[in-house]
Amino acid sequence: MAKNVFINLPVKELERSEKFFTQLGFTVNPQFSDDKAKCIVIGDNIFVMLLTEEFFQGFTKKPISNAKKSTQVLIAIDADSKEEVIELVKRAQQAGGTMYAEPRDYGWMYQNSFADLDGYQWEIIYMDQSKMPIE
Repeated sequence: MAKNVFINLPVKELERSEKFFTQLGFTVNPQFSDDKAKCIVIGDNIFVMLLTEEFFQGFTKKPISNAKKSTQVLIAIDADSKEEVIELVKRAQQAGGTMYAEPRDYGWMYQNSFADLDGYQWEIIYMDQSKMPIE
């Protein structure tokens, strides 16, 4: 069974993308980082590998998609509270990210989102499963 999740994303400007994610409060694991890749620590077992487009291209035969023009994936992470969701999206906007959808409040779940500098869409979610409707 898998122990860690590594999400690999090609980025146009590695240092700029690293700065964006550290401004959100995430850290960089230097053990898996160099001039072609930065390992962003999202959680205890969740990592985003920011790879230069040239380096990323070495892992696939397919062309790299332009995330600003099409959506191939939504990256969703959870937060500890509704306030944390709001704060993270606010920091993303201050760091140059953009909102692409309005926040949604389902009573038991609160969701907001942003697009990072390369256009990847991030869904930030807080869930109170004790209030989840039973069907």
